[in-house]
Amino acid sequence: MTDKIKAYVNQPPLPTQTFFALVDATAELVGISEKYWQSKGINGARIRVLVEIAKQGGRILPSLLAQNIGVTKANISILLTPLEQDGLIDRTSHPEDGRKTVISLTAEGQKLLLQHLPDNRQVVADALASLNEQELHQLLFLLGKIKRRED
Repeated sequence: MTDKIKAYVNQPPLPTQTFFALVDATAELVGISEKYWQSKGINGARIRVLVEIAKQGGRILPSLLAQNIGVTKANISILLTPLEQDGLIDRTSHPEDGRKTVISLTAEGQKLLLQHLPDNRQVVADALASLNEQELHQLLFLLGKIKRRED
């Protein structure tokens, strides 16, 4: 292996070190949350969809939902089908444009979120317990700066 490759692998620049530390920390937290959902027999990706629908007031267009959670329009359909089959969401025609579909959170979907989100949020909070409130605010601020740069 060349010395240049060794330098990039063994002594990466600070931004690269930071990037990988962020990726590792994110993966750890996502893993903790996903482990919670799996223990309840629930798919974390499906919960993400339900949470996003709830954040939008319980109704959303599939295209906006796909954009908000970072998947393609084709993939959103794949995520929505089992949620609909399980009675957690409904798909109905848009009231003003019949060519469009509106996704709505059902009472059963709301019940599932109310039943499990508090405990899941506590599991995540416990994972972040090594940071005090000021550090959490600082982390949010710094992550916001990174996100604003990409917008």
